[in-house]
Amino acid sequence: MELEALRSIYEGDLCFRELSPVSFQYRIGESGDPKAFLIEVSWPETYPQTAPVISMDAFFNNTISSAIKQSILDKLMVEVEANLGTAMTYTLFEYAKDNKEVFMENQPVNTVTSVSNNISIGTPDVPPSKKKEKKEQLSKTQKRKLADKTDNKGELPRGWNWVDVIKLSKTGSKDDE
Repeated sequence: MELEALRSIYEGDLCFRELSPVSFQYRIGESGDPKAFLIEVSWPETYPQTAPVISMDAFFNNTISSAIKQSILDKLMVEVEANLGTAMTYTLFEYAKDNKEVFMENQPVNTVTSVSNNISIGTPDVPPSKKKEKKEQLSKTQKRKLADKTDNKGELPRGWNWVDVIKLSKTGSKDDE
């Protein structure tokens, strides 16, 4: 029952994601917002009589300090205790949206964390922002012509670009004789 309600409420909402029929994620804040975070709620078999499992371990939350994460989880658990015995996933997501600023007030905005180490061996330095070059799109006719020139492995036959020396020497001037 709650599953259908969540699907209908959050239909088309890019912040909501159903991981499985008993596990859901909701992003609080815009994706470019440094104070945005992601909450994951999973239902145990005895839900809603028992508390859902709430997690903030998603990769999206790596820039948030562990103290802030724990504070958010503690405040959400107070809300869980108040709603125990009723369907509360929607309530938790809305509570987090309403209190986003309070939750993230101590989170520094300009936190920069390095998640990966870039190690390259024997490769030239290429700026990461360089876009991939687009392959040339061929028409059907061009593809057919290319297929006619190639063998069954898709390779051009040996000598396809050789110059015919005999033809050139016969067409030369009389001074060559």
